Amino acid sequence: MTLEQLRIFVVVADCLNMTRAAQTLNLTQPSVSAAIAALEGRHKLQLFDRVGRGLELSEAGRVFLTEARAVLASAQNAASALDDLAGLRRGSLRIAASQTVATYWLPARMARFAEIWPAISVVLEVSNTREAGAAVLAGNADLGFVEGEVNEPLLDHQIVGGDCLGLFARGDHPLFANKPSERDLQSAAWVMRERGSGTRTHLAEALGNVGLAIGDLHVRLELPSNGAVLEALAAGGMIGAVSELAAASRIAAGQIARLEWAFPPRPFTRLRHRARRMSNAAEAFLQVC
Repeated sequence: MTLEQLRIFVVVADCLNMTRAAQTLNLTQPSVSAAIAALEGRHKLQLFDRVGRGLELSEAGRVFLTEARAVLASAQNAASALDDLAGLRRGSLRIAASQTVATYWLPARMARFAEIWPAISVVLEVSNTREAGAAVLAGNADLGFVEGEVNEPLLDHQIVGGDCLGLFARGDHPLFANKPSERDLQSAAWVMRERGSGTRTHLAEALGNVGLAIGDLHVRLELPSNGAVLEALAAGGMIGAVSELAAASRIAAGQIARLEWAFPPRPFTRLRHRARRMSNAAEAFLQVC
């Protein structure tokens, strides 16, 4: 069994189509089919079920896929270690970040890093706070940058920046008549970020300071991004909490306005795995930050 066979197997498992897998790998279809056949023949197991013109992973294939991904990840980590010895003349850096940080805080720092270290490729995976923390924990990202709390003892935390949430609505919303009371917040229609997002967590903490919980609110929509929440707010009728950084352009365009309800400052946090050696590329990126 070779790393190339494992790589081919993983791509076929992702595509579930020999032709598309061959195109993705830039190989001929017979080469891809031969690699799968060699794996199946060596171990006398069928990794795929041939269903019509397509493929499905067999039970053995599903189990093997998890192990194959782990082996390929270990091989990538070994290659990254050798790249470090080259003194950052080549290599890569994998970053996982929650949406607000990824959109408004990281890009300028990534651009500066790319200017200083042009041979280092930087891959940014954007998700929510919980998912970014999970990526660092699993070794799928070298560094994480989030705006919410990640309660995981294996992750080292360091505050590197911050912003503040605001409560927003379209300018003709009736809550602009007076400062919203707790009763007003309970009766209003809300658009909310999804569970696991730092924005939602921070809102829950702020509500807790005045004796409310998200469960006390009338949540009409749950959406997976700041942009989607802002679109819904601009359409009118609902209120929602988003980063002031994210809302700035909409405010300038007169599409939404900030309600008079204060939030405490929100830190941006860097995450890294305590048990894994930080790469030279990651250390260089943190110096730029």
